[in-house]
Amino acid sequence: MRGLLEEQVAIITGSGRGIGAAAATLFAEHGAKVVVSDRDAEPAQDVVNQIEQAGGQAISVPGDVTDPAFPEALTKAAVDAYGKLDILVNNAGYTWDAVIHKMTDEQWHAMLEIHNTAPFRLIRAAAAYMREAAKAEVNAGQIPEPRCIVNVSSTSGTHGNAGQANYSTAKMGIIGMTKTIAKEWGSFGIRCNAVVFGFIETRLTRPKEEGQTIEVGGEQVAIGVPGNILSFIPMLTALQRPGRPEEAAAGILLMAAPLASYVTGHVLEVTGGLGM
Repeated sequence: MRGLLEEQVAIITGSGRGIGAAAATLFAEHGAKVVVSDRDAEPAQDVVNQIEQAGGQAISVPGDVTDPAFPEALTKAAVDAYGKLDILVNNAGYTWDAVIHKMTDEQWHAMLEIHNTAPFRLIRAAAAYMREAAKAEVNAGQIPEPRCIVNVSSTSGTHGNAGQANYSTAKMGIIGMTKTIAKEWGSFGIRCNAVVFGFIETRLTRPKEEGQTIEVGGEQVAIGVPGNILSFIPMLTALQRPGRPEEAAAGILLMAAPLASYVTGHVLEVTGGLGM
């Protein structure tokens, strides 16, 4: 099973920690040349170092995916380093929760910006290297090289979740975008799928009482899940446990690998049975 992505070039956003870091490591193990992108430069470089120490190839391109200029800079950096772009994984994201009658416009727009607008801009920027390369191959009478996009969604998008009207809306939105890109780019052999995660152990699902935060527009935003809710997760999940980042990353690999060469516009649930 090793070498599923041999010589493929993959950008993975939000890959300095958690699911993204696990995906970057797994992709590299399968032969991909990985562009590790995260808002925080230090953890991104740490992931690159781990990949290189294991004999893989990777570079770090830190930056904020919500910066309108960053998508073009990121995709160009990938092509400058490795000569092409085969896989784009839109994984970067976070939560900013509140019940709807207390939710601010800032919270609402922040979730749409990170989970919808940023992937839209990244796919648009990638078109110059993925769609145009595939189009040239098709016009030359060739079978296009394997290329794909994997977008990350959530059970909050497919089922809704109290306190997450903004996040749920955005995570359902990325599914609509996924199916649209699958239809628009299918004639060029480019696949686009979504992976829906349930409860995966990351810093976003740690007990909120631990006080972890991320900075958004100069403001410290609390992340995590209230402890009283965490206790119910095993009861709501068929496998009766949270998922590990490595298990989530395996779902992304499945959608990116040749094993899914005839799968596009699909929404893969990697949830342990949460939300059935």
